[in-house]
Formats: sequence, structure tokens, C-alpha cells
Amino acid sequence: MDRPHVIVHTVASVDGRVSLGVDRTGFDDVGDERWQAIWASDTSLDESVYALVCLEKPDLLLEGSGSFVREGDALRPLPPSEFGLSELRQDYLPEEVIHRPDHRGWFAAVDGRGRIRAGMKEFPGWEGWHTLHLVSEAAPPEYLAFLRRSAIPYLIAGQRRVDLVAMMGKLKTLLGVERVVCTAGSRLNGALLRAGLVDEFSLVLLPALIGGSETPTLFRSPDLAPNEWPARLELLSVDAEPGGRVDLRYRVVHQEG
Repeated sequence: MDRPHVIVHTVASVDGRVSLGVDRTGFDDVGDERWQAIWASDTSLDESVYALVCLEKPDLLLEGSGSFVREGDALRPLPPSEFGLSELRQDYLPEEVIHRPDHRGWFAAVDGRGRIRAGMKEFPGWEGWHTLHLVSEAAPPEYLAFLRRSAIPYLIAGQRRVDLVAMMGKLKTLLGVERVVCTAGSRLNGALLRAGLVDEFSLVLLPALIGGSETPTLFRSPDLAPNEWPARLELLSVDAEPGGRVDLRYRVVHQEG
């Protein structure tokens, strides 16, 4: 399938932990002084992501719902839908949003169950980066109606969860997305890996050991089956900073056929 080029960018401790504990959002860790203490760089996390975007020039930044909403958190209640179900189950790409003259890129969230309900239309501090929700048919009707009322675009692929392969095809076909940078957590990273959608891996290793039996690691996914092979990597670059932080860049060697 014709699809965008996908770069997974992840920050982790040397033992591969991408968080300080379980049931934490990305905002929890970034705002935690313990995470800041091991960052080991004069550049902030936000500045490093911005530098990555300037370097890679993606059309779309990708996150998972877990970066914003903890599992088990009470969700904001929404009013009933005033739209028909058949209308809600169609992709929603309002012209006034997708053709805005100030558009620079998409900030997309994989949210199959309809958990992100902040109503954010633009990524804070990133002018021209408009919000796009990537959902499944399992998303509640009241959630899809909320997005339509708020003029927040969404694409649907998959029945019980987001079909990432089909969704990538839609992003390319309907929105012309050629390049994706994913800065999500371990669950979405793992799902992209198992779907064979990772083309490059950018890893920032922080000089610290976190440990833990349940603390999320780089790629949380189903175990390899006996007939499945690990994704092979080709090293592209290594950059070590004086404070102990190491930036690694790999290309994923996709199997032919």
C-alpha cells in the first residue's frame, strides 16, 4: 500500500523506560522534576521536538490517546448526538479547516475509543498545526458529534480499534501526507512496529536507569510468534553529548515480499 514514510522518535532511559511509572501521561513526565533532572541537555524537550520537526519537515505529528488521558480516567461527559449514525461513520474533513491558508501540518492523535475530549483545534504554541483525530468505528456517536460540532477533522479506519495500515493509506490519499513523525508512547510505538509501519527510529537515550516491572518500555506489543522475525536496523548516526545523552538514528530494514 502507498503510505507515508514513518519516523518513530522516542526519549528513554538507558534501560529503555519511556516513563517514570505506570498510568502516566506525557504531560505528567515532562512536568516531573525527576524527568527534567535526567534530561541532560541545554535544550528542553519541547525545543528538541521542534528541532526534529525542522529537520524532518513532516506533514503530520502523531500521538496516542495515552499521551493525554490516563487509562481509567473519568471522561468528560458529552451531550447526545444530533447527527445520524451513517453520517457520523464517514470521514469528517471540513473544507474550512483542511484548506486554511495558515496550515502548516497536522497534529494527529490515534483515539479509537474517543477518549480525548479537550476540543483542542491547534497544537498549543505551534501555529498552523491543526488537530486531526484518528478513530475507529467503536468511537461513541456523542464523541464524533462533538468533533463535528467543534469543526475538528477526523478519519475512521477499523472496527474495534484503529486499523493503522488502512489509516496510513487514508492519510496519504485524502490529505497528501508524505512524512509522519510519531512521538507517542510505547503502546502506539508497538502497534506501528507490529503493523510493519516503522521506517526509521530516532532514539534519545538519557543517562539514567529507571527500572520497574510495569513501567512502559520503548515498544509495548504482542510477543513475537515463532515464525516472526525482529525488525532489523541499520545505524544511520550517533551523537553523544557531554552530559551523557546519546542520540541514535536507525533505518528499519524491511523484508521484501
